[in-house]
Amino acid sequence: MPTVPDLPAVRSYLLALQDSICAALEAEDGAARFRTDEWTRPESGTPGIGGGGRTRILTDGAVFEKGGVAFSHVRGTKLPPSATAHRPELAGKNWEALGVSLVIHPRNPCVPTSHMNVRFFCAGADPAACHLPLAASGAAPAAPIWWFGGGFDLTPYYGFEEDCVHWHRAARDAIAPFGDGLHARFKKWCDDYFFLKHRNEPRGIGGLFFDDFNELGFEKSFALLRAVGDAYLPAYRPIVARRKATPHTDRERQFQLYRRGRYVEFNLVWDRGTLFGLQSGGRTESILMSLPPLVRWDYDWQPEPGSAEARLYDVFLKPRDWAQG
Repeated sequence: MPTVPDLPAVRSYLLALQDSICAALEAEDGAARFRTDEWTRPESGTPGIGGGGRTRILTDGAVFEKGGVAFSHVRGTKLPPSATAHRPELAGKNWEALGVSLVIHPRNPCVPTSHMNVRFFCAGADPAACHLPLAASGAAPAAPIWWFGGGFDLTPYYGFEEDCVHWHRAARDAIAPFGDGLHARFKKWCDDYFFLKHRNEPRGIGGLFFDDFNELGFEKSFALLRAVGDAYLPAYRPIVARRKATPHTDRERQFQLYRRGRYVEFNLVWDRGTLFGLQSGGRTESILMSLPPLVRWDYDWQPEPGSAEARLYDVFLKPRDWAQG
């Protein structure tokens, strides 16, 4: 089994994934288009260290109030504390990370916010260890440490059972070919990860989440990553199409803005990806593209008993095996 990952293949897939997702979301919106912001991340002292990315942002669309789909490929010589805290063996190693991350904030409160991320990480003593082709042999450096991570999760403001079932079945079906037990494991991981400890509540209804994943070897682990990335649009776009024209009032809009506050709190307080990006000197505008354009906080707000807002908390923000219907 090859010990050196095919990083060019990962990069090629991620760039194509960004293109396809942006095209599909533009078609669903029907009015706005993504603008592209290409950027570089210089890091002085070592040739080839730094990297960059391609951030695409859609704003003020007919369907999507804000959407960001970002590709990044960065490398460095010193990992931030957020990365070495649970992997101390990585301290002092050169590292390389690339991925696609997106967050879509809709206008209509009946359309949920969605998030997806697929990423690859590699670290090794040799700066070239992470980007040799699979065919490398002989003088190749010691095998690097590598893994895949990612997933997708859904954050509704008003709950619809058929949407939740569809979302979770798409997640289940995407990884079913890779082994029994993976869906249950990645679903629970998602429920546990996207949890606001300071609020004692989940961010949404979950989906899939995995990290430090290399147990299937490079080829099959990469195939799993592609399956997750490719499943995002079939999981999300039908929900958008079904709900984007649903009539709503200012009451629903204000609740949407209030619940968006939870999204901000999670990303700024708990999200490891945000912490890694900021601590590693990443590009702040791209890291914080996930934040919604408008949000509100109300002191000690409580939903009316029996209301649709209360139902979100009482029914939908509870761990449940949605894929079973």
